[in-house]
Amino acid sequence: MRILSTLMGLWAAFLALPAMAQEHIGKPADAGLNFQPAATELARDIQGLDTMINYIIFAIVIFVALLLVYCIVRYNRRANPEPGTFTHNTPLEVAWTLGPILVLIFIGAFSLPVLFKQQEIPEGELYIKITGHQWYWTYEYPEQGIEFDSYMLGHPATLDDSDEGVEPYVNSDAMRMKLVKAGYKEDEFLLATDTRVIIPVDTVVVMGVTASDVIHSWTIPAFGVKQDAVPGRLAQLWFKAEREGVYFGQCSELCGKDHAYMPITVEVVSQEAFDAWVAAES
Repeated sequence: MRILSTLMGLWAAFLALPAMAQEHIGKPADAGLNFQPAATELARDIQGLDTMINYIIFAIVIFVALLLVYCIVRYNRRANPEPGTFTHNTPLEVAWTLGPILVLIFIGAFSLPVLFKQQEIPEGELYIKITGHQWYWTYEYPEQGIEFDSYMLGHPATLDDSDEGVEPYVNSDAMRMKLVKAGYKEDEFLLATDTRVIIPVDTVVVMGVTASDVIHSWTIPAFGVKQDAVPGRLAQLWFKAEREGVYFGQCSELCGKDHAYMPITVEVVSQEAFDAWVAAES
């Protein structure tokens, strides 16, 4: 029995070799300040909007700081011993009212199209239904007849007799070996799942998102998507991944004691590889 388990582990490691060669996106980086590399048009739009708004904020902060310095120098007691007696200045009041309005209109002109693009769900080429549970995800491909649960690698449901020395939820040497065997890297503990969502590249994917117990939230930052999973409701999101790779996300709505152990792993593959996966799983 032990020999059979060893052989099965070696076979799983062999199958995972192509995934290890892929780019893995979404794990923390030391001294990281920027967004994850955008893999969809939605993510690029969001990141571009964020950059534009930051430039506007910097300009406003610098302008206000310069005004403060000017007032301190020009209107201190030494430079202006006799203070003015006026109570208002109509042109100035009009300017500081219209100025912020124009800034907000400018921001809205760029932000609303980004919001509408996210919320207007296009005709999908692939549909996947996602159900959040405490604390794992269920994925259904109704057109392909595929359904599976996805647990964090290291969850008790992912362990068997072949995982000697592996303790649930503990990042040990044995756990790191298990990660490598499954096609992940040693530093991807808490991000890797036992079963990945497989989607083809350059394909419009529409996902229906719901939950069976409490509110969860499905997100892949590199795709620029995030959608709450609410029990009794079916929400939707969409994206079109533009490059192959393994992308990580995590449940982003506090959903109970094991909220931290509810990762999301999406693998973007070629259409040929996706068709082969569907054929093998069907």
